[in-house]
Amino acid sequence: MSELEKLATETRNQKTMSLDDMSVMEVLQTMNEEDKNVPIAIEKALPQVKKVVEQIIQSFNNKGRLFYIGAGTSGRLGVLDAAECVPTFGTEPEMVQGLIAGGMEAMTVAVEGAEDSQELARKDLAQASLTKNDIVVGIAASGRTPYVIGGLDYAKKIGATTASIACNENAQISQHAEFPIEVEVGPEVLTGSTRLKSGTAQKLVLNMLSTASMIGIGKVYKNLMVDVRATNDKLVERSKRIIMQATDCSYEQADKVFYQADQNVKIAIVMILTGVEKNEANDKLVQGNGFVRNTL
Repeated sequence: MSELEKLATETRNQKTMSLDDMSVMEVLQTMNEEDKNVPIAIEKALPQVKKVVEQIIQSFNNKGRLFYIGAGTSGRLGVLDAAECVPTFGTEPEMVQGLIAGGMEAMTVAVEGAEDSQELARKDLAQASLTKNDIVVGIAASGRTPYVIGGLDYAKKIGATTASIACNENAQISQHAEFPIEVEVGPEVLTGSTRLKSGTAQKLVLNMLSTASMIGIGKVYKNLMVDVRATNDKLVERSKRIIMQATDCSYEQADKVFYQADQNVKIAIVMILTGVEKNEANDKLVQGNGFVRNTL
């Protein structure tokens, strides 16, 4: 038996041995039942996830950046989570970055051999000018992707913090990361198709890492995304609604103060709740380290 065949993500699911003989509804019900195991598996790993969140917050507070690195589905999920941080939390694109083996071309087309190269990950991180203040999170369902291992080893050499997400216990990448996360979701409905339960588990963990970290640096007030960047009409209206929800003001006042605050939701909220002008509201936020609650 090869090393790959021993992995839980690669073994055959005994509940789906007749997958091709099931009705459409039976396939859907089976997939749904299997998917229910994912949050249960993540619950067991929450202490590991907590440690990584704490490290990300520490990196951000030291002006460091968060890098996700992965290949295939794992890499695409990292790129997706990184991209969503910009509109949701108003971050600069450099603050959270997703690196995928083979580059952006690999987002839609498989790049042959890219995931097997440790050197490629070293080059990608070097090109991003990785520093000791940054944190690198390697993502691999199998837990053995050479691209991810190469990236984690390079990050460790630079002095950056290293973490990993794998969907097998005792994963190889866990040995290359200071803060490993292992979420074993078991065999896939379709043998070896780790875009299924494993991909879902990775997405849920990435949701936790980015969201909890952004809360930890003041990007959220109550349960509102107060650093949202109003880059389109939908987000402009969402920004005004957030101001209304945070202050109990009218739409008309939210609209007026939103533009007085140069479309900065946080500043608008502080202006309304403290009765000060834009510049003083900004000063108060600086003194509160960007946390609206601390400022108030």
